[in-house]
Amino acid sequence: MSDQKTPNNQSNSRSKNDRYDPKTIEPKWQKRWEEEGLYRTVEDPERTKWYALTMLPYPSGDLHTGHWYAMTPSDAAARWRRMSGFNVFFPIGFDAFGLPAENAAIKHNIHPKIWTYRNIERMRGQLKQMGAMWAWDREVITCDPGYYQWTQWFFLKFYDAGLAYRERAPVDWCPSCNTTLAREQVWGEERRCERCGTPVIKKELDQWKFRITKYADELLEGLDKLDWPEPVKIMQRNWIGRSEGAEVTFTTEDGDPIVVFTTRPDTLWGATFMVLAPEHPLVDKVTTPEHRAEVEAYKAEAARKDEIARTAADKEKTGVFTGGYAINPVNGERIPIWIADYVMMTYGTGAIMAVPAHDQRDFEFAKKYGLEIRRVIAGPDGDTGPLEEAYPAKEGFMINSGPFDGTPLPEAIDKVIEWLEKTGKGRRAVQYRLRDWLISRQRMWGAPIPIIYCPKCGTVPVPYEDLPVRLPDDAEFRPTGESPLKYHEGFRHVKCPKCGGDAERETDTMDTFVDSSWYQYAYISPYWKAGEPLSPDDLPWEKAKGDYWLPVDQYTGGIEHATMHLLYTRFFTKAMRDLGLVDFDEPMLRLYNQGMILGPDGEKMSKSRGNVVNPDEYVAKYGADTVRGYLMFIGPWDQGGPWDPSAIEGVHRFLYRVWSVVVDEPKPELVAAEPSPEEVRALERKLHQTIIKVTEDIAGFRFNTMVAALMEFNNALIKAKETPVVGSPIWEQAIRTLVLLMAPTFTHISEELWHRLGNEESVHLQAWPQADPEKAKEEAVTVVVQVNGRVRDKLVVEPNVSRDVLKEMALASPNVQKWIDGKQVRKVIVVPGRLVNVVVG
Repeated sequence: MSDQKTPNNQSNSRSKNDRYDPKTIEPKWQKRWEEEGLYRTVEDPERTKWYALTMLPYPSGDLHTGHWYAMTPSDAAARWRRMSGFNVFFPIGFDAFGLPAENAAIKHNIHPKIWTYRNIERMRGQLKQMGAMWAWDREVITCDPGYYQWTQWFFLKFYDAGLAYRERAPVDWCPSCNTTLAREQVWGEERRCERCGTPVIKKELDQWKFRITKYADELLEGLDKLDWPEPVKIMQRNWIGRSEGAEVTFTTEDGDPIVVFTTRPDTLWGATFMVLAPEHPLVDKVTTPEHRAEVEAYKAEAARKDEIARTAADKEKTGVFTGGYAINPVNGERIPIWIADYVMMTYGTGAIMAVPAHDQRDFEFAKKYGLEIRRVIAGPDGDTGPLEEAYPAKEGFMINSGPFDGTPLPEAIDKVIEWLEKTGKGRRAVQYRLRDWLISRQRMWGAPIPIIYCPKCGTVPVPYEDLPVRLPDDAEFRPTGESPLKYHEGFRHVKCPKCGGDAERETDTMDTFVDSSWYQYAYISPYWKAGEPLSPDDLPWEKAKGDYWLPVDQYTGGIEHATMHLLYTRFFTKAMRDLGLVDFDEPMLRLYNQGMILGPDGEKMSKSRGNVVNPDEYVAKYGADTVRGYLMFIGPWDQGGPWDPSAIEGVHRFLYRVWSVVVDEPKPELVAAEPSPEEVRALERKLHQTIIKVTEDIAGFRFNTMVAALMEFNNALIKAKETPVVGSPIWEQAIRTLVLLMAPTFTHISEELWHRLGNEESVHLQAWPQADPEKAKEEAVTVVVQVNGRVRDKLVVEPNVSRDVLKEMALASPNVQKWIDGKQVRKVIVVPGRLVNVVVG
């Protein structure tokens, strides 16, 4: 790098009297970016696309700290991609249907649409304060008819393909309010209605479902191809819950079949009782008169519990004998039939064979109720003695199992399945924990399900050309929370599309997760064909735009959505592929999850704790750039951490120091002086090292270390500014590079400083700085030498010196020799470029 003197040609744009003022700078640039259309979406086939997406917010009324923590680092990563040459699409919208709007409607006597759009207007302004590169020209709001006409279109497409169907399913029901309740409306372990305090029960209703189980295997296999966090993959694998085993048919004494699934058919001879879910359709039939009252009381109690409470591992298992018996098909034994709430109709067949000798849950149940415990698997050493707890039977051999006695594990499982199939007593089977997606909601503020019920024609789908089925603007909400759609004459009563006779609309609406399962596609062409008649041959977006942008390259959001939204959107994409709408399998190729921002007390933020941090207050005090930078500096992004009011001051001071480095004039005598080659080389080295570090960190979403590298570089510039290097070309390159490296994170101050350096075009349209690895190399490094952890010498060596050479040099050091004299060297630990530790003893 030449050290030729260069005049400071930005003297007119730098002044010692200027001070960093985010209250002036930030609104100025936000306004200018919007006027110039800096972030307007453009499909450019000549450039490589990058579709960056962060989860869209619910319009609750205010952005909270969690929104900022999820969104601003995602914005920084998107900006870096843009500066790296990609054509970046970073849209935003609002997931606007949902229960809170209905609660507000009841509480304030206001239509949820009015409440929702007021909140959206406020949150739009807050989102713009962030200084993010949102593609506002592609905004979508899921409660807009132009959006939910396509949500309904997808329902009809799924219905036509056999992926949408209706069946009876349990819901939480308040018998006092005479309405269904959402999960969040059921309070406490006693499960009471939040409105009236009445105990909640389970009730069977006809409801609509999506056949997600059709894709269970594909959803599992596809995880291996995704660049997603391993915890998310594990959660989805466990949620899908694929199990291999056998289906075996027991019978009641009256001959009614009871199918059970077991992963351990080799233990069938150890089944000493059977357990049915309280909701099982055979319970009433097998229950004898003398047990009827007890069984009915138990069923009523079980109906008040949710699945989590019923299946909790630490919950004491309870049950009731029905008085009925089943016949074990492998040995003809008559075994008692019980009911227990830990068996669920929603998992498996709603019936289990209980093998207490080899299942701990069954063991505890048998001990409690005095049921037989029969061992059918011996230990590998031949142990067949009494059990103090269930023997898990992962190794050993079969005993007390008729023709299979002596058959070793694990081959016994396949041999028994082959025998079951040969004798017609069972078959090889695969079972999933995953259930079909229940999408019906007995609510008003959601996308209406486009189905009509006709006394003559039955279930009739709304014709595509009649979409959308609109929500009424004059709905009247009741204090009970019942859906007003049930009582709205204009909505409910319609003519049948087939016969023209009187008919009724479906009054259920769709789960809001349906809206968010396809929103990434809606951003391509918001409200596409709004106001036009739709057809089954349509596409919900402009094809050319979809071909360019899809699928999503980078997705960000919370891990709490792993088994719902993130699973549902994968299902949607696979179904869309089979419908010929897309030609790929997965909606988002790469995913990063952020952690959680805690209150200053280290606890989860909540109004009841009084530890909620309002980001608007800090933006007003420090500016958006400080809040952005602090949230990225707080710690590893995927881990989160507590909000520290004192630490944000440090980030704010950093921006003041950056301002000073760039804007304040250096001392004239230093500009006129000649820098040494060593001074020029030192700044050049630090410059290229910082480019490498910041680039690697932002690419890997390691925002905290990225900000730390920027701070370190600025500190180096502060020191260099007190030397003659300020008059050399490397100084101008260094401060320009600092501003460029800061641009993705500190969006406003970097724009202001870039223009003060004499540039006309936006800093956010500049190319990302490129490092020269040769210039980043250290010419020498200092390696600390320890003996048993204590520093005994330091070696100055070349950066790429090998481990073996470092070891030899350390052992040959006179200072080290005197500490190991006469002792045995047990180990030498070498960390190249940093440390050698000699362990003696």
